[in-house]
Amino acid sequence: MELFWFIPTHGDGRYLGTRKGARAVNHAYCRQIAQAADELGFSGVLLPTGKSCEDAWIVASTLAPLTQRLKFLVAVRPGLMSPTLAARMAATLDRFSDGRLLINVVTGGDPVENAGDGLFLSHDERYAVTDEFLSIWRKVLTEEGKTDFQGEYLRVEGAEVLYPPLQKPHPPLYFGGSSSAAIQVAARHVDVYLTWGEPPAQVKEKIAKVRELAAAAGRTVRFGIRLHVIVRETEEAAWQAADELIQYVTDDTIAAAQSVFARMDSVGQQRMSQLHRGDRSHLEISPNLWAGVGLVRGGAGTALVGDPESVAARMREYADLGIETFILSGYPHLEEAYRVAELLFPLLPVNVPRNPEERTYISPFGEMIANELIPNPHGAVESGTTTS
Repeated sequence: MELFWFIPTHGDGRYLGTRKGARAVNHAYCRQIAQAADELGFSGVLLPTGKSCEDAWIVASTLAPLTQRLKFLVAVRPGLMSPTLAARMAATLDRFSDGRLLINVVTGGDPVENAGDGLFLSHDERYAVTDEFLSIWRKVLTEEGKTDFQGEYLRVEGAEVLYPPLQKPHPPLYFGGSSSAAIQVAARHVDVYLTWGEPPAQVKEKIAKVRELAAAAGRTVRFGIRLHVIVRETEEAAWQAADELIQYVTDDTIAAAQSVFARMDSVGQQRMSQLHRGDRSHLEISPNLWAGVGLVRGGAGTALVGDPESVAARMREYADLGIETFILSGYPHLEEAYRVAELLFPLLPVNVPRNPEERTYISPFGEMIANELIPNPHGAVESGTTTS
């Protein structure tokens, strides 16, 4: 398994749908989360994109020098960016981060936001643009010489990237989309297909479609999932934390949020909204899978909730379907990064780079007792062990 974390450049806090418990998301806070994720052993971080977020490329470029191993999943926006310019940006950031750039291909699912950015294309037209964009983007990064391309929406003549990326053939492409048009694009171009946290049966169906189309195109695709996680030492504590997360969410807030989601033409967002239908009384939609986040948050709207053993078991179920990468998040993101690493990492097949002689939050033994006694994993004092 590969576990990623999330940099919440659109806001963070202890509760959803309220200013209570909110905190400013500035560079200092993003730095704390990125460095925590790097130190704890997360493979990478996802940076969100859209008008409610700080610019992901600038955020990644400022955080890469402050981390060592962490990879950054940063969005390109077909229809809003030139594919050649986006390829140059990717090549530069990949080289300057020592090969730690990953590319998230985002078409945009909100017609109102798209209009504000000057994009006036229908759902399927946007994916047609994405197809052409990726054809150009991949070609200029993988082939020597100048590139010509004439499509229905995009045209380049003599396009080239003079300074190639460090990763070959190019930084890996990640992409999510549930519509038929999106899955066609995924099969032709991407390295990792992402799904939001739907119940396993729905995820299985989606993976099968992508695999079939990719095979027909002579390609293979890897798979990832985007989920929130609420893990506590007991089931009771986890579900209590889930309830507390939305305790200030009012019915009016839910209605306002759902009205915004309803205007979107994103099939993935429609599928997220259908999981709960705006009803807070039936939010556990599958064992340990809770749709409460999606009452007021767009995009990924589900969380795995439970004790470490239960959450790890659900993750292994997704892994059995073919999911390799888990992009996780939790509120607030700094504290929950530590909680997830402490409670889940030991139960999952993740490779966490760790110096066995290093004293960290997780290992080898935590805080000393009475300044000299080393506790065992259950809190008791180990016989005959001191710091001297």
